[in-house]
Amino acid sequence: MDQHSLEIGIFGSDDSFYAMIANVHEFGMTIKPKNGKNLAIPVHRKAVGKSPHDFGDELQPMFTKKGGKSRVYGLGVKTGTKGEMEMYFVLKESVNIPERSFIRSTFDEKHDEWMDYLEQLIEKLCDLELTAKMVFDRLGSRIAEDIQDKMTDMRSPKNAALTVQNKGSSNPLIDTGQLRRRVTWKVVSRR
Repeated sequence: MDQHSLEIGIFGSDDSFYAMIANVHEFGMTIKPKNGKNLAIPVHRKAVGKSPHDFGDELQPMFTKKGGKSRVYGLGVKTGTKGEMEMYFVLKESVNIPERSFIRSTFDEKHDEWMDYLEQLIEKLCDLELTAKMVFDRLGSRIAEDIQDKMTDMRSPKNAALTVQNKGSSNPLIDTGQLRRRVTWKVVSRR
């Protein structure tokens, strides 16, 4: 058994984008714009998955008055001849993604169960029913499944109302299911 080790999670070597998304959710993060003053958050179904640049000159600034000063709070498209606007993007200086630990919290909650399961597997190893690699594979599979279940069941902290509107669900860790599918394990040889 000391010739192998077990790694569990979302691996950057498999897909660095999803490793980054997992890190943001696991630890939380404040997102600020890289270029410019504001983030453009899509609020219209036609804007989801797009950038304001995708709309060219069609987008117009939407203004609000605060303290006697006008400021741009969104970007929209004119919908009629009377100057009505339909908002496509809200402008924000930053967005706070709260911590939604699904790896560390599952470890804390399930550690004792996993150790009991490992003991059962080691008994089968001693009885020559399993190899050491099989023990690690079965344990890795169980841990990955428990982490995936935690992601499916997580409801808090809730998504912002705008996020729920854009993705169509309230589960904070599930959108397309791609992040959940990338939770996996690797049995690593120490030789």
